[in-house]
Amino acid sequence: MTTSTVTATLRLGTRASLLARTQSQAVADAITAATGAAVELVPIVTEGDRSRAAIQQLGGTGVFVAALRDALLAGEVDLAVHSYKDLPTAPAPGLTIAAVPGREDPRDALVARDGLTLGELPPGSRVGTGAPRRVAQLRALGLGLDVVPIRGNVDTRMGRVADGDLDAVVLARAGLSRLGRLDAITETLDPLQVLPAPAQGALAVECRASDARTRELIGRLEDPVVRACVQAERSTLAALEAGCSAPVAAYAVIAEGGASEGDSGPELFLRASVTAIDGSDAVRGSVSGPPADAAALGRALAAELLDRGAAELMAVGQ
Repeated sequence: MTTSTVTATLRLGTRASLLARTQSQAVADAITAATGAAVELVPIVTEGDRSRAAIQQLGGTGVFVAALRDALLAGEVDLAVHSYKDLPTAPAPGLTIAAVPGREDPRDALVARDGLTLGELPPGSRVGTGAPRRVAQLRALGLGLDVVPIRGNVDTRMGRVADGDLDAVVLARAGLSRLGRLDAITETLDPLQVLPAPAQGALAVECRASDARTRELIGRLEDPVVRACVQAERSTLAALEAGCSAPVAAYAVIAEGGASEGDSGPELFLRASVTAIDGSDAVRGSVSGPPADAAALGRALAAELLDRGAAELMAVGQ
């Protein structure tokens, strides 16, 4: 399809938060640059935005997604941009992830008072985070931190450090990057300490499966390396039968050149962990193989973690 044939404006459904609108606008601009199609943002309020309750109390996975998907299926919008880690692992009937664009740095980031790092925070420091995965992993470090569950947008969370209510907050580095707030980070956390959430830093661009024109336009943003990594991470999550509110972490990378002699093809390396919410115990594992086997690698790693007691750990404190 040439640029001259692209006429109808695409309606992109987005949550109303600054981060969601920033992510959606970036995708809109990329679509326009790649195809010439005009894209307009259509704000949609989700149940996750309306409620101040903890994610787990709202039902976990999908609380930021359902309203966007309803609008897609009703034909009110043509596409939606999701933070991929917010999506349920089960496919949505009638919808398809038409593109997984390039990924931001998936690591977690610390924003602390006085420029402190995690190791410099004294025991008893109040550290806020909205993710059970981060709560569990921070407690498991044994630093004596008081980990406090919090909600709110990025500025609200960081504001609680600025006003002295909290000593630090842990956020996704990707969100801070997209908002131009990397200067607020006092430490980017090593995945060996705090392993990221499955699909953290990645976006999913979704449309109706029957909408061939929109699928083709969106598809030009596809990054197959990111899709393979996210597929591996999310298949681990799915096989563990856990949602985005579970203390599950997974992170995949693809490197050129396999481990075996004479093998020059790319290799996918996947790590995952399940940590008890009180930090008392954890199981960790890793696996590698061809990127084409991403989903199978994730399932295999999940099976290993389950054999080592992951289900029991996910139940601790629930």
